[in-house]
Amino acid sequence: MYPIGLSSCGKTLDEQLFADYARAGISAMEISLRWDGYKFIDYRKLEAYAKQYKIALWSYHLPFEITDLSTPERGWRGCETEYLAALIKQGSDIGIQKFVVHPSIELPIDVPNRQQRIELAKEMLNYLAEIATMCGSEICVENLPRGCLGNCSDEILDLISVNDKLRICFDTNHLLKEDLIHFIRCVGNKITTLHVSDYDFVDERHWLPGEGKIQWPAVLIALQECGYHGPWMYEIPFDSNETIRGRKLTCGDFVDNAHKLFRGEDL
Repeated sequence: MYPIGLSSCGKTLDEQLFADYARAGISAMEISLRWDGYKFIDYRKLEAYAKQYKIALWSYHLPFEITDLSTPERGWRGCETEYLAALIKQGSDIGIQKFVVHPSIELPIDVPNRQQRIELAKEMLNYLAEIATMCGSEICVENLPRGCLGNCSDEILDLISVNDKLRICFDTNHLLKEDLIHFIRCVGNKITTLHVSDYDFVDERHWLPGEGKIQWPAVLIALQECGYHGPWMYEIPFDSNETIRGRKLTCGDFVDNAHKLFRGEDL
C-alpha cells in the first residue's frame, strides 16, 4: 500500500544501517539524530549509500532537543534560523525534499504566553518555508504532544497558515486532546509525511503498531481519503518497549508489521 520507511532515530548513519534497511525491504529513510550529531553528518557518504542500496532519503528531522522556534530571545532566534537554514541547504543538495520541524521545544507553554509564542513560531516557520522553497524542498510542521505548540488540528493549521508552502508531518502518537481520525480529516492533504508509532492515549510512547490503542484500519482509511501517498515512515527506536518484548526490534520487524497492517491482519 505504502512504501515502508524508518527514521534513523539517533542510529549511526553508516553503510551497515543502509544495508540492513535494504535487506529487510525498507525503502525510505528519515535522517534523525541527537542534537549534537548533525555537525558530523557526511552528506556525500549518505548520498552514496542511498544510491548503492536504493534507499530514498525521504525526510530530514531538523534538530529539536534544544531548538525552539517560539523563543522570544532575539539573539538566539537569529542563530537558530541560520543554523536550520544551513541544514536545509545541505540536505536539499543530496535530494531530500521534506524537512520536519517542531514548532516549539518539548516543554509546556502556558496559556498567557501561548499566542505570543505561536506568532513567534509562525515568523520563523515562514522564513524556513521560503528557504526550503528556494532549495526545492518543503517544511513539514510536526504536531506535538502535551502543552507544546501544535498539539491539535486547530493550532497546527494556525501555525502553517503563515505560508501556503508549509505542510504537516503527522505523528500518530502525539495527539492527547484530539481523536486521530478527526485530526486527519481536519488537516487533510496538508499531511505530506508521517511519523508512525502506537501509544496508550496517556502520553507518547513510540511503540510498534499493535502494542497500543490506535485503531490502525481507521487511520489507513482516513489517510487514503485525504490523499496521502508518501512512505509509511516508522519513528520507533530499536529498543522501544524492549523490556516488555524481551528483545530489540529489527528492521524486519517493521516490514512484517507494515505488511500485516496493510493486509488488515491482527497485529
